[in-house]
Amino acid sequence: MNARVAAAELLVAVMDRGRALEDALAETASFDALEGRDRAFARALVTAGLRRLGGVNAVLARFLDRPLPESAQHARALLHLGATQLLVLGTPAHAAVGETVEAANALRQARGFAKLINAVLRKVARDGGEILAALPPGADLPLWLYTRWRAAYGEAASRIAQALLQEPPLDISVKSDPESWAQKLDGTVTPTGSVRLTPSLRGEGAGGGAMRNADNFARTGSAQTSSDTLLSRGVASLPGFSEGAWWVQDAAAALPMRLLGDVAGKRVLDLCAAPGGKTLQLAAAGAEVAAVDKSEARLKRLRENLARTKLEAEVICADALDFRAEPFDAVLLDAPCTSTGTLRRHPDVAWLRRPSDIRSLADLQSKLIAAAAKLLKPGAPLVYAVCSLEPEEGPAVVAEALRAGWRRDPIRAGEIPSAFVTSDGDMRTHPGHWPEIGGLDGFYAARLVRA
Repeated sequence: MNARVAAAELLVAVMDRGRALEDALAETASFDALEGRDRAFARALVTAGLRRLGGVNAVLARFLDRPLPESAQHARALLHLGATQLLVLGTPAHAAVGETVEAANALRQARGFAKLINAVLRKVARDGGEILAALPPGADLPLWLYTRWRAAYGEAASRIAQALLQEPPLDISVKSDPESWAQKLDGTVTPTGSVRLTPSLRGEGAGGGAMRNADNFARTGSAQTSSDTLLSRGVASLPGFSEGAWWVQDAAAALPMRLLGDVAGKRVLDLCAAPGGKTLQLAAAGAEVAAVDKSEARLKRLRENLARTKLEAEVICADALDFRAEPFDAVLLDAPCTSTGTLRRHPDVAWLRRPSDIRSLADLQSKLIAAAAKLLKPGAPLVYAVCSLEPEEGPAVVAEALRAGWRRDPIRAGEIPSAFVTSDGDMRTHPGHWPEIGGLDGFYAARLVRA
């Protein structure tokens, strides 16, 4: 029951207070008090609730005469999470209903709604599954976002939306010998060279065994946060982690660095570097790396990963717009963006972003590209990347850069899989790619040179 209370308070922090889930996990006392399976279950529950937020809310709307009042934040959260257990996690009805009602009675802010929660969840248990299954593609996403994807990706938008319902795989980048590490970790080597460990490879889909099992969720949870909020005690127990043989990094996120070619012996600047996956890639490839980020907290994680992997880089806390140094042989800019390509791992992003964020972040990306121009040797490449699916971030920013005096250096055959190369010679991945092995995060990257 305490885990359900914590999950409700986490959901309130995200949906009613606008906190990122990772921040809420670090700041919510009821979650911090949990241990072991309870902690894993609370995180799994709130993540599933956010991943299926639109669909579960659509089901609940069929059984509510009127929406709960705005002030009933905790009751609304408990009702949503109870329905998520029934519809997504496959929790037996007696447990999902009974324990959610108990949680409502235990939580002062929700106590007056316990009878309503009980009545609605019993109806959801009886008829909700059919309603959820009949919803159209994209029903779990904000309407404004899915409408944009339909315009940008056409029929592929439904594949993207479907892929977002699946638990994300756990991908790792290895220093060397991926085939050997795939064997040791019971994984597989992707066509991009990453090693993938995922429930999907064993036939478990959304709402399947991995999501139901808190221990499995702890092992395969989100890979881009601190060791505590990541539940990375499971990750840290895997062979090779403590020895620093590999690090967690989505297969798509590992691709932009490859566009720099052979970086051995070159001075390379990693702008907006934290949490550091690309810094580790560059260092492992023999580059002399300067990693710049303005967040000291995020750089702490980067330093920890450098120490664990025994790789070297100069770590600098600075605003990329103001950073100055002797020109580099190459720059890798993984720019701040709306992060809509990472919704499998961070489903809260869909509900925290607003359409206005897209334009403001695209403007920032253009400024960062202009700043990078001052940090490059003549003719040296800039690889600009964003984990966004929005056309204004990526293609439109590159178009503006071309008008401002850059030229595109198109991706050449063999650098990355051809399925990810656009007609303009840039890189585009999205979650609908490679469904047979668990999909990818959404990334865009382009290689630019000052004309």
